[in-house]
Amino acid sequence: MLVGGFAVIAHGGSRFTKDIDFLVDDAPENVARVKRALSVLADNAAAEVDDDDVRTHVVVRVADEIVVDLMGRACGLSYADVAADAETRMIGDVPVPVASPAALIRTKNTVRPQDAIDRGFLERVIHDRRR
Repeated sequence: MLVGGFAVIAHGGSRFTKDIDFLVDDAPENVARVKRALSVLADNAAAEVDDDDVRTHVVVRVADEIVVDLMGRACGLSYADVAADAETRMIGDVPVPVASPAALIRTKNTVRPQDAIDRGFLERVIHDRRR
């Protein structure tokens, strides 16, 4: 599931992001599926990820033609926590689960200035949807 900058962009935000953040079920068999999906990238850097790395580390960076960060938790939230109210966005012809604005706010509960900006944007998205 998309979290981070690309998820903010999927909700209408406009900002530059250097990588793609995926919050994934950290079960080894699921991480193996994620690695197979990422094997289409030019350097197949995902092949270097061990199936238990996402469970063991806070962030697993796959540095390929694009940079992908795999996380089993984001600010204490698991994939299951965030999937409960995920939204689907079409990227081309592919449906992609994206963290909801409310869940994204919870995953951006940090001191980073960009996360504060993102939280403000996402709070406005929620407010505008309620109108």
